[in-house]
Amino acid sequence: MYVPAHFNEPSREILYHLIENNALGVLITHGRSGLDANHIPFELDASHGENGTLRCHVARNNPVWQDVATGDEVLVVFRAGDAYISPQWYPSKQDFHKQVPTWNYIVAHAYGRITIHDDERYVRRNVAKLTHRHESTQPIPWKMGDAPRDFIDTMVKAIVGIEIEITRLVGKAKLSQNKERRDIQNAGEMVNAQGDHPIGQAMLAAAARKV
Repeated sequence: MYVPAHFNEPSREILYHLIENNALGVLITHGRSGLDANHIPFELDASHGENGTLRCHVARNNPVWQDVATGDEVLVVFRAGDAYISPQWYPSKQDFHKQVPTWNYIVAHAYGRITIHDDERYVRRNVAKLTHRHESTQPIPWKMGDAPRDFIDTMVKAIVGIEIEITRLVGKAKLSQNKERRDIQNAGEMVNAQGDHPIGQAMLAAAARKV
């Protein structure tokens, strides 16, 4: 990923927060069948490994877990939001007429080594953790014990676990930081008005940091 210095997000804590709050990642692999991409919800364990570990599961019928081998390098992409930016939103455009459209976004790229876990206990444990995390905000959280045991056993047997030890974490927050403060501020307000709040709020924060 091309990351100009002014768009670089070096904070591991910020990138962990991005992953935890935007759990649906794109797992990109290059296995025996060539390039592949799968959209999968991940659980981040920031305390495991030097840079953290990602865990997920896929359907047994999904060929990805057989197409790659344990130890292969993979990439997982997480996106926190994106928004089109019109040059009309930059006040400096009215003064100099030297602005063009662009697209702002916030992403994290997690590079790592994959391990396949065709292990029922591993899968059950990680499905339980993923479910607990995302059900915790529900008025009446669903838990695996709510379903008949034989049904859950059948479902668990139909999936395979995947673990990715992160070897490198790269973040990019493209928020018009290469523009004047007034441009970032006004464009951020316009993005917010359109309802793209993750990018709008991030742009306003970037404007506040601009010297």
